[in-house]
Amino acid sequence: MKLFHVEGGVHPEYRKERTQEHAIVSLPMPRILCLPLKQHAGAPAELVVSSGKRVKKGDLLAKAPSGVSAPIHAPTSGTVVDIREMASPHPSGIAQPTIMLRPDRKDEWSSDLPPAIEDPFTADPAVIGERVEWAGIVGLGGAAFPSAIKFGLRSKKPDILVLNGAECEPYLTCDDRIMQERAGEVIDGARIMAHALGVSRIIIAIETNKPAAIAAMTGAAMAHSEVTVAPIPVQYPMGSEKHLTKAVTGRETPAGKLTADVGVVVHNVGTARAVREAVRFGRPLISRVITLSGAGLTRGMNIEVPLGTMVVDLIEFCGGFKDGKAPHRLVSGGPMMGQPLPSLEVPVVKGTCGILALTKEEINEQPTGPCIRCGSCVSVCPCGLVPLEMAGFIRHDKLEEAEKAGVRDCVSCGSCSYICPSHIPLVQYFNYAKGRLNTDDRDRRKQDRLKLLVEARMARMEKQRKAKAEAAAAAAAAKKAAAAKPTPAPTEEPKASA
Repeated sequence: MKLFHVEGGVHPEYRKERTQEHAIVSLPMPRILCLPLKQHAGAPAELVVSSGKRVKKGDLLAKAPSGVSAPIHAPTSGTVVDIREMASPHPSGIAQPTIMLRPDRKDEWSSDLPPAIEDPFTADPAVIGERVEWAGIVGLGGAAFPSAIKFGLRSKKPDILVLNGAECEPYLTCDDRIMQERAGEVIDGARIMAHALGVSRIIIAIETNKPAAIAAMTGAAMAHSEVTVAPIPVQYPMGSEKHLTKAVTGRETPAGKLTADVGVVVHNVGTARAVREAVRFGRPLISRVITLSGAGLTRGMNIEVPLGTMVVDLIEFCGGFKDGKAPHRLVSGGPMMGQPLPSLEVPVVKGTCGILALTKEEINEQPTGPCIRCGSCVSVCPCGLVPLEMAGFIRHDKLEEAEKAGVRDCVSCGSCSYICPSHIPLVQYFNYAKGRLNTDDRDRRKQDRLKLLVEARMARMEKQRKAKAEAAAAAAAAKKAAAAKPTPAPTEEPKASA
């Protein structure tokens, strides 16, 4: 099929050979599972269990409130031993409410799971969307955006579903292995998604550094004329939703818009497999495949992991740190867009696609120098921005100017930081600015809501005051009228006749 040129991007050392040939293995059930109430984009889930509750595999532990959120289910059977604040897999290590589940080793499925949808292709699309929402499925490429919301994009009448198998981040190979080993399941999930979205065409985009995955997916797609496997150039960040859409369809997504606005919905290959499990078997999202890699590990692996598994248990399963030495940096996700982990005592969540133990040599940290205005960051920016200009605004706390320069359109791919000869942490500047702008927006909306409430209250009080004044005036007028009314003269009774 025809491919389209995508501007910018870089070609880092991919280092996928460390785990690319390693088949997926299942992690033995850990001694404890720690399930934060917020494992996804949006609002945290709300507890429906309490400490001491015995649950079975697939039971609901926390429900999704209205809006953007996702429920959480039990990854195995066992007992909820505690609900407490504990560190999250975030650079800040900020504590959040977490369900502590002790497995009972029986791995007994719940009897309250919804029935399988035997023929998804004749099912009402709304029913499939509801099943995906119930299952707590989120985008498994790392963003963890609730997938059910994308099923609502049917109203925009998309005509293409793009399945993202690019996996352009260095080191990560979990999607690669899923496509190699579970190709039929991924294709089936994609076709279910396409039916729910009402699209007639599916494109599965895979970078050419994954030849085994391309072969497996091509073979599995041969029986389905609506499915096309598209080998795409190895170019980071090709896995970015908007850039992948441009590469395989030629459609450019305007700033501030969604790919659905140009007729394309994008899902991750792992998400497609999870949708199949939910629809065909009534199983919620309770585990995922992640990559463990980096020169700081004794051995790299691709592992199917129950959600809530502690990172320390995964490191131990991989043989621990190489030579017993702690790595220079522990990263959740890939080295370009991933986040440093505060410690080993944090859990795997729905958005965790990899754990990297990176040595000092792999990171290659260098002291930051002054900007020499070489323009390298401009040439590699896939969004057509001017990073050096935006960074200058942000350094001087001119966030409004940075916003006008397009900082909100930055996808935080890190290409500019990677290529900068002065080693300026440009992407950190942009993430800081976007965070500040979002916080300011929330504060502004909060103030606007408060202002409306105050104005409504003042209007209500003024209305009540006027009503009381009018009632008092009416009462006074009635009283005055009654007082002014002349009293009738008494009538003389007739005298009785003699």
